[in-house]
Amino acid sequence: MSRTRHIRGSRLATVGISAAATTLLAGALAPSAVTADGPTRDTVLSNAAAVLADQAARLGLTSAQDTRARDVVVDADGTQHVRYDRTYRQLPVLGGDFVVHLTAAGDYRSSDRATTRPLSLASITPSVSAPKAVDLAAAALRLANVGETLRKITAKPQLVVDALHGTPKLAWRTEAGGKDSLGNPVARVVLTDAVTGKQIDAWDSIETATGDGRSLYSGKVPLQTTRSGSTYQLSDPTRGNTYTGDTKNKTDSCILIICYQRAPAPVLTDADNHWGTGATSSRTSAAVDAQYGTDTTWDYYKNVHKRTGIAGDGKGSFNRVHYGSAYNNAFWDDSCFCMTYGDGDGKTFGPLVSLDVAGHEMSHGVTSKTAALTYSGEPGGLNEATSDIFGTLVEFYAKNPSDPGDWRIGEKIVKSGFGRSALRYMDQPSKDGNSADCWTSTVGDLDVHYSSGVANHFAYLLAEGSGPKTIGGVAHNGTTCNGAKVTGIGKAKLGAIWYRALTVYMTSSTKYAGARVATLSAAKDLYGASSAEYRAVGAAWSAVSVN
Repeated sequence: MSRTRHIRGSRLATVGISAAATTLLAGALAPSAVTADGPTRDTVLSNAAAVLADQAARLGLTSAQDTRARDVVVDADGTQHVRYDRTYRQLPVLGGDFVVHLTAAGDYRSSDRATTRPLSLASITPSVSAPKAVDLAAAALRLANVGETLRKITAKPQLVVDALHGTPKLAWRTEAGGKDSLGNPVARVVLTDAVTGKQIDAWDSIETATGDGRSLYSGKVPLQTTRSGSTYQLSDPTRGNTYTGDTKNKTDSCILIICYQRAPAPVLTDADNHWGTGATSSRTSAAVDAQYGTDTTWDYYKNVHKRTGIAGDGKGSFNRVHYGSAYNNAFWDDSCFCMTYGDGDGKTFGPLVSLDVAGHEMSHGVTSKTAALTYSGEPGGLNEATSDIFGTLVEFYAKNPSDPGDWRIGEKIVKSGFGRSALRYMDQPSKDGNSADCWTSTVGDLDVHYSSGVANHFAYLLAEGSGPKTIGGVAHNGTTCNGAKVTGIGKAKLGAIWYRALTVYMTSSTKYAGARVATLSAAKDLYGASSAEYRAVGAAWSAVSVN
């Protein structure tokens, strides 16, 4: 297996109903999701509970089901949106999530459901045993990594109801993982029919005092740090105490969210609060990039979308740099709420700590806390595209002269051995040789990093329009699939529309047709149904063959 495969958009975030998501459900909802002047969270949840009871038949709820609120959003005008996950006879339901939209008075307005199929099973007793599900998942992991000698393979099965793939059925959702020949993690989630033993689906799951730092990619940058005695810590008390540590090239003794021991990454310290040299010979330089990426991504979501922290709860994440041996990867991990960066092999990739990579990977965390787009098929492509879109907008937001904004992904980290100048090109996704420019009925069969091209192309056209132009010193050319000319509405409006669509309307099963509906709904909410912005959203989707 090529050890560069996962950098196309890798992460260690879980999808669907996972242990990480269960922890969130058991805790309090983020208070920052509710505006200070609007109704309290308890009031909104009380309104929503009354609506669930009144609208149970419309929402497909029965006495065999239970619901738990995942997120609350209240608009400036008091309109309320409550996102729920669902269980059936105490089993998590993949695709059971839905959003209830309420008026400012707390009355039912509408809803969005991941699935509208009736949820009823004859039995929740599996014919396929848990050990058999483990064996099948381990075999699927080996098949996905053919040519590699994997070791330390473990797997954790969970009995669920699969409502994402047609008629709801009993299934095993098994998280399988192991180590490759260099000791780096590989992981795959396998969904198995618990009656027939047939594989339903599978997907990769390895998915960032005032001082200053000299980074590898972004020049000299400001850093907020913490003084501790006579030294400074690379920990930012102004951004939820997010911090950066050095793993000393160790890897984790864990598979996905099943961790026996994490590679230690104690917070870095410095004597004079001037961090790094801007060269890879200083291990602190990569840490500067990582901390700067986290800071900038935090600022983007807070200042642009009023979201404080990745989970919207004001808590900072942390970074682990220098992970593994020549590790061509970077990933966000929900279970530790952290970003992990490899150093690259020096031939294909340099240290994977560039600003857009940080924004990309941390945005996977935002997705997992909101729409939780399933990481396979068309929803998986939308998941990846969401991270590309926001990673790019973070780069533009930074206005860093050493790394000016453009619509290329990972251009700073690629080396000559990669064979091209960036990981992906949002103006013309097919320039990478694999990604789709236009939607077709088979786009969901592509790897999610390639099916993401359709939404990336849409985002570019919506922001910049069609035709050639130079952005960030780089030539771009927004082509269209229908030959139409598209007029862009700017990056800020793209970000506003996509963020609202993600947090209010999309669900775990949203496909491209649903993304069109979700973004049109968002544009209608923000600008009106007769607005130029609303028309531009429709035109941009049509330009990538999503009609």
